[in-house]
Amino acid sequence: MTDEHYGPTEPGAVVLEIGAATGALILHAPADLAGREIEISPASEPARRRHASVRQRRTGGGATSYAAIYDRLPPAAYTIWRNHATPAATITITAGQVTTCRWP
Repeated sequence: MTDEHYGPTEPGAVVLEIGAATGALILHAPADLAGREIEISPASEPARRRHASVRQRRTGGGATSYAAIYDRLPPAAYTIWRNHATPAATITITAGQVTTCRWP
């Protein structure tokens, strides 16, 4: 995982690819995780991981939050990883839907 830090994401800057065979996850996180890469994997295949950076997100109403966003996820149960060896949570992705989760 890298420590590369990205700036804030402006309103309307994120496009999620979801459809009949894929869904998405928005993982809300505390501000102190900004810039951290969070890994997820299918629960049945913990070695097959992908990651996304927690970034500052600004809404059209001026609010600020922090989140990592994962799209194009096939429907399944997924593990969110606290670190390389420790699971933080399990969530279920449904095709055609955006699932939201708070960092535990």
